[in-house]
Amino acid sequence: MSMQTTQAKQTLSPKMQEQILVVKRTVLFEHEAAWNGLKKVDFKNYLKLIDTHKEFHPRGFMEEDPTFKQIIPYLVFCHNDRYFLMERHKKASETRLQSKMSLGIGGHIRKEDITSQDLFDWAKREFHEEVHYKGTLEIEPLGILNDDSNDVGKVHIGFVLLLKGDTDQISVKSELASGKMVSLEECKQAYDRMETWSQFVVDSLSP
Repeated sequence: MSMQTTQAKQTLSPKMQEQILVVKRTVLFEHEAAWNGLKKVDFKNYLKLIDTHKEFHPRGFMEEDPTFKQIIPYLVFCHNDRYFLMERHKKASETRLQSKMSLGIGGHIRKEDITSQDLFDWAKREFHEEVHYKGTLEIEPLGILNDDSNDVGKVHIGFVLLLKGDTDQISVKSELASGKMVSLEECKQAYDRMETWSQFVVDSLSP
């Protein structure tokens, strides 16, 4: 590591220094052009691709480097055709998403998070870090979400998982301001306040 790189890293906050999982954009889109929206794909193929080509770099650098995609599991909770709609804090760590409405619980995968090859295991851990929930969960892959239309989307790619619960007793923790169970129609009413990824999820869920 060069002296300049070392000095730059020292100026990053501890959170921005976290070593997060990324894959080069050219690897992810080697065999097909990048798309915008939520696309149904073979999860296994992409997980194998990530495992083969994964890299870990400081989050602060990756937020500004669109040659890499940060791998983000994006977790959507539902119970009896109702969905957990959340509002992010005005002071959320991702400033570009502050105060936005979200259907997805998501997070970066840090180097120390890689304790197994199972994305579903990681998803459950992340879910319980972000919300209070004591029921059981059944996980169904919905697709992979890509959106290069804005600065946040250009450096992230989402693996969207539908978490089906056996109870609607769920509430937010500190990173989120509020959350409530709503119908798909109520999601559509909040559409204009949603972050882009959640809008794509609503579009996908709509008949």
